[in-house]
Amino acid sequence: MEEIGDTLRPGNGVVIPVGVVEWRFSTSGGPGGQHANRSNTRVEAALDLTTAPGIADDARTVLITKCGEVLTVAVDDTRSQHRNRQVALERLQEKMAAALRRPKRRRKTKPSRGAVQRRLKAKKVQADKKKARGRVTGDD
Repeated sequence: MEEIGDTLRPGNGVVIPVGVVEWRFSTSGGPGGQHANRSNTRVEAALDLTTAPGIADDARTVLITKCGEVLTVAVDDTRSQHRNRQVALERLQEKMAAALRRPKRRRKTKPSRGAVQRRLKAKKVQADKKKARGRVTGDD
């Protein structure tokens, strides 16, 4: 993965300095012996979207609506705190990019003439089949 510099750039002209990200560190769970028990390698990154600079008002509204007022990420993937910090920044950026992405507009379509004819023919066949299942009258 690429190294993130001193700014987060999720897209749509949003540029957030990394300095506004709040960090918390704790010991990582799982196996690892003394290193895991004593090293604060688990990283939690929190970004307050209501006060973060570099976000336009319309983008801020979209981010807060989709992600909440504070965007948080917790990472304990590696044994290195430095690498976990990089991964946390990448995940923050990915989450913001996903929230800012606009879905493609749906184009209205209509079925082709052949498809309509096939559907109506199938309905007629089914209706005739059911009509044939009717009661048998006793004309013996």
